[in-house]
Amino acid sequence: MRRLLLLFITATTTLHVAAQAQVPTYLNPKAPIEERVKDALNRMTLHEKVKILHAQSKFTSAGVPRLGIHQLNMSDGPHGVREEIEWNSWNAAHWTNDSCVAFPSLTCLAATWNRSLAATYGNAVSEEFAYRGKDIMLGPGTTIARMPLNGRSFEYMGEDPYLAGEMAVPYIKSVQANGVACCLKHFALNNQETDRMSININVSERALREIYLPAFEKCVKEAGLWTIMGSYNRWLNIHCCHNDSLLNGILKREWGFDGAVISDWGGTHDTWQSATGGLDIEMGTGTDGKTSDKSLGYDTYYMANPLETLVREGKISMDIINDKAARVLRTIFRTAMNPNKAIGSLCSETHYEACQKIGEEGIVLLRNNGGLLPLDARKYNRILVVGDNAVRNMSEGGGSSELKTRHDISPLDGLRAIYGDKIEFARGYYAGRALYAKAEKLDPDSLQKLHDEAIKKAKESDLIIFIGGLNKNGYEDCENTDRKSYNLSYGQNELINDLAKIQKNMIVVTFGGNAFATPWINNVKALLHCWYLGSTSGQTLAAVLSGDVNPSGKLPVTFAKEQQDYPCFKYGEEGYPGKDGQVHYKEGIYVGYRWFDTKGVKPQFPFGFGLSYTTFKY
Repeated sequence: MRRLLLLFITATTTLHVAAQAQVPTYLNPKAPIEERVKDALNRMTLHEKVKILHAQSKFTSAGVPRLGIHQLNMSDGPHGVREEIEWNSWNAAHWTNDSCVAFPSLTCLAATWNRSLAATYGNAVSEEFAYRGKDIMLGPGTTIARMPLNGRSFEYMGEDPYLAGEMAVPYIKSVQANGVACCLKHFALNNQETDRMSININVSERALREIYLPAFEKCVKEAGLWTIMGSYNRWLNIHCCHNDSLLNGILKREWGFDGAVISDWGGTHDTWQSATGGLDIEMGTGTDGKTSDKSLGYDTYYMANPLETLVREGKISMDIINDKAARVLRTIFRTAMNPNKAIGSLCSETHYEACQKIGEEGIVLLRNNGGLLPLDARKYNRILVVGDNAVRNMSEGGGSSELKTRHDISPLDGLRAIYGDKIEFARGYYAGRALYAKAEKLDPDSLQKLHDEAIKKAKESDLIIFIGGLNKNGYEDCENTDRKSYNLSYGQNELINDLAKIQKNMIVVTFGGNAFATPWINNVKALLHCWYLGSTSGQTLAAVLSGDVNPSGKLPVTFAKEQQDYPCFKYGEEGYPGKDGQVHYKEGIYVGYRWFDTKGVKPQFPFGFGLSYTTFKY
């Protein structure tokens, strides 16, 4: 019996060893990634290599089914994992299990100046991506805030390249440690949304190297970035999604980037330039996945059948195809076929705690005259909350960063949870629905009624908390549009001034990813800027207003007194938004605080400014 048992064990071991020996290198998770990539390339046909270089649906690119190589699943970030959409359209898929935690905006994270908190953010958000089966998170963003009207500034990390890089690196490291790739965006010079698909950026080499590229370089070299997204705009009159000087010259050869360059959706314009200009995965091209023959939709992409034809005709080298395919395979083995990829979790208590902690440290106290804050509710019997943002879900809108959340606690609900029946509400103004790249036409008479109602209730109040600022509507903080003015919209400036005439005890709370004018600043006692706080907005704001949390955020952008104080507006249309398809960065390196500090222009609130409830002396 014992001999039979030994024979069985020996035979089983032999079979196990034989089975291991038969596993191809590219499928062996213990083999070095470069060996896996080389082995896979040697087994793939030209058609299979080309197939993995372009989309196969709205948010996936193909694998190699014949070889068991997985596809790449992508989703928008960077503040949370986007709701599921249909395979071949922009329509919501209407799943019931794709709600997420909306984390604070990246401007809020930058305002914490806290590297360890950036790592916490990256870990939490990537766990939600991993749980949803995503391999690539389309974010974060380190585009520099050149001017205050950029509709996507809330997705970025401010005006200083050092700050942006220092905050992005730990974020990326934490995300990728969970087996999810960060796709850093938008590379490069995507400093405006106006004419973003075509505008050519004219910038000096010094400004490019000192201001607009360092944060990207730091993420490549220090964080080991796995993927990067090309921007829509042009540089050197060539689109950045297939710009040889930018992608091959700087990113891959100079910085040693070994990952994949992914186009922004619709950012690819030419087969030859895509092949030779450094693009590795083409997504969202104008066919929209649909032609008269839908089965061929994605095969008509620039980097699909047209690219394969050029290779077969000998016009494109196989070395170029192999390099691209290797970069995509490397990404697949790091993410979709990574045996150590995190299982993740969705809407966990830990994630909500991280959301609130980031928001609490990112809120910036800009004014606190007379020590009105922290708010001692014992002094007031009637607290009037005014403002559309008190009840607006600010996870909605904004373009690609829009999120479907399981829970969103509004500022009004957060304040009522602490101050109860003392809180009364008047909307005061209405911003309309969160529409993409357009604004809802609002009825003037209805808006006037809201204004008048707030004024009437103000006369009976002991304290006013105005909750306004920007939102994620078109022409506010929204992809594909820039703001039309440096002033707050929807008559907020007038409303704030009118309320301040009635009640001197007034706190202004603002949301938004950009700086804005504060012509009423001397008429109010306190100003608190919150950026976007995500799912726990209400609790986070209430914790700071009540004094449970001492505000410690510092501005990652300069707040000027007037729009014309920013250097980009000093040069007419050529400085912004551009003329004849060209915009000129004539201010050079003098972006943000560099301009204000060296040119003697006094800001309303300087870069790095932020008060607290603590009093101290140096």
